[in-house]
Amino acid sequence: MKISKEVCRCPWVDLSKPDYIDYHDKEWGVPVHDDRVLFEFLTLEAAQAGLSWYTVLRKRENYRKLFDGFDPQKIAGYGDQKIEQLLGDAGIIRNRAKVVAAINNAQQFLEVQQQFGSFDAYIWQFVEGKPIVNEIRTPADYRATSPESDAMSRDLRQRGFKFVGSTICYAHMQATGMVNDHAIDCFRRKEILAMR
Repeated sequence: MKISKEVCRCPWVDLSKPDYIDYHDKEWGVPVHDDRVLFEFLTLEAAQAGLSWYTVLRKRENYRKLFDGFDPQKIAGYGDQKIEQLLGDAGIIRNRAKVVAAINNAQQFLEVQQQFGSFDAYIWQFVEGKPIVNEIRTPADYRATSPESDAMSRDLRQRGFKFVGSTICYAHMQATGMVNDHAIDCFRRKEILAMR
């Protein structure tokens, strides 16, 4: 597929990286209500802590393969042997704390599903069930956190989740369309607004 570089995109998109362009053009900011996909993004955002999103994006397929398609039921049962196997694979970010956090978060994720009926019902309450639409005109308009991501982070931590600081929560909100942070002149902004 030929990727057009002529259309206007968000300023953070590196036009030299086709997979980054593809992620922006097809996924970033699209409202997600599928629990498995929400768990995938939560896990990948946690893995990103201290790194660039592109580093994680390039390893995403390996994560999908090694983490059983981000099935929280399976991941919640991982033991020491599986942890060592994961840490021995260069296809993911080999950070013990992040791998252990993914397992812990899968366990907490299942608890939330049980309590709320779905993780979707729980997580979208932080934006009252509909995307917040921001007006991004310059790179300086992008924020790292919001009152909503602060509240989400606080609540997730109280529930025992790890690697869920406000910045990670805000990145999760951007990725899963809880906020529409596409720039005013980005072609995806209007397309996503029309999805409502």
